[in-house]
Amino acid sequence: MALDRISLSNFRNHSESSLDGAARFNLLVGENGAGKTNVLEALSLLAPGRGLRRAPLAEMAREGEPAGFAIGATLHPRDGGEPVRLGTHVEAERPGRRLVRINGAQGSAVALGEWLAVGWLTPAMDGLFTGAKGERRRFVDRMALAVAPTHAHHATRYEAALRERNRLISDDRAPEPQWLDAIEAQMATHGSALAMGRERVVAALRDELARQDSAPFAHPLLALEPGGPAEEAKLAELLRAGRGRDRQAGRTLTGPHRADLIVTMAGKDAPAARCSTGEQKAMLIAITLAHGTLAARGRAGVLLLDEVAAHLDPLRRAALFERLAATGAQSWMTGTELAPFETIRGEAAVWRVAGGALERL
Repeated sequence: MALDRISLSNFRNHSESSLDGAARFNLLVGENGAGKTNVLEALSLLAPGRGLRRAPLAEMAREGEPAGFAIGATLHPRDGGEPVRLGTHVEAERPGRRLVRINGAQGSAVALGEWLAVGWLTPAMDGLFTGAKGERRRFVDRMALAVAPTHAHHATRYEAALRERNRLISDDRAPEPQWLDAIEAQMATHGSALAMGRERVVAALRDELARQDSAPFAHPLLALEPGGPAEEAKLAELLRAGRGRDRQAGRTLTGPHRADLIVTMAGKDAPAARCSTGEQKAMLIAITLAHGTLAARGRAGVLLLDEVAAHLDPLRRAALFERLAATGAQSWMTGTELAPFETIRGEAAVWRVAGGALERL
């Protein structure tokens, strides 16, 4: 078991909610709009990043209340060590800043990732393979972050340097070469680490998917289109050589910010974007389960699955539950009714959610 004694205060439509007695499988059942996904979003904020909705912090506070909110949970380490209290909150006086506490001491979002690996699958991700490259890059980065928490540091630093370089090359006046040298050095350092982190997680996913029996889900083949070289020196050289071209374009045309995840369905040899909606969903589930297995190695793993079982037939639902158990991660799932979860009902903790209130069943 990973998380227990979870509390939400003034978060979304939850005034004061708590969940005690969590299990390996945890089910949140209720009507649409009851607040089930809000619980998953709260749990996703116990990891680095902006959570599963990527929403501004100001939107997360309960409507009609001050802008602050708080989320807490007790982490039970696998090795039987002392429980760890994890928490994140926003103070009403500083609504744009998320604070973190670990065992009562101030920490960082990256530090949360050293304790807990969180992954998720939501209906909003169903268009991942047909959407913009940026969505797939964020998907890869989130998976890399769950495996290596320092990935967030490199992503943040690279994006900041990229914005500064784009600002400089878009200026009517030619920027000072020495200033560009310094910015590009930062981009090369953090961009190289960013690219290598992506390569490592995609390679590990390929290996994990190859070990798993793809039936009854589709077997996705993964490749990474890097957008530029992963070697620091080569990236710095290309950025320097491309200044004139980038100045004409008004943006940086080389680097990991141009990367893309390429997914192909095995056996059909078809790009995921051209596969059916059901096949795309099956590949997304397969990737999520493989990543859940990777992320749960060495740290407590949590998988958040929003409405994932409702549209699966009984065979695939049974396979989903079996593989979730095999990942070693704690699973949190939502649904409008209990019927799809009947086969795991006896080993699951179940809460009914209504109007932002929770009732343990």
